[in-house]
Amino acid sequence: MSSPPIRFYASWTDAALLQAVALDNRGAFAEVYERYWYRVFSLAYRKLKSRETAEELVQELFAALWHKRAEKTIVQLDHYLLAAINHRVLSYIRAYRVRTHYAAYCHTVQIETTHETEEALAASDLTAAFLRGVELLPEKSKQVFQLSRLEHQSVEEIATHLGVTSKTVEYHLTKSLKLLRLYLREFMVMLAPLLFFIR
Repeated sequence: MSSPPIRFYASWTDAALLQAVALDNRGAFAEVYERYWYRVFSLAYRKLKSRETAEELVQELFAALWHKRAEKTIVQLDHYLLAAINHRVLSYIRAYRVRTHYAAYCHTVQIETTHETEEALAASDLTAAFLRGVELLPEKSKQVFQLSRLEHQSVEEIATHLGVTSKTVEYHLTKSLKLLRLYLREFMVMLAPLLFFIR
């Protein structure tokens, strides 16, 4: 019976591993993953109560760590990873709430029609209207909205990515949601007569 392989980088400090990772050392990155994945996963799982979602967010975090290995300046690896997964979890929860409200909104529209085809048409129209509404947002607000709601980045991550303050990001998110609500309200007013005639 063979003994398990010795982890070559197991004795390395986090700082040494990070330096090696920045130089494209996959073995050092594998050690970082082995050393911290369970702690990061446990934090995500405690907050989300979903193994699948927690695993997905952890994989995304480590993938981002590898892809941005030459850009990141990390002082304390454990603190960075735990803070980063916390941000991703919070972003996911916020995005989930938006999707849930949007789904409920679509459901409200759907139950106003009597046939499945009509329901599908209304939902399709509403989805298309939502996407058109996003495209009509001012450029900066659209960029912030897409990073937040579609890429699940936190306010802090977006601020860093765009080189603006967190307050500016929050302003654009608030502005985007107000404009989208207004646009969708107008769309529903225009759609209502059609729904009445196709019943």
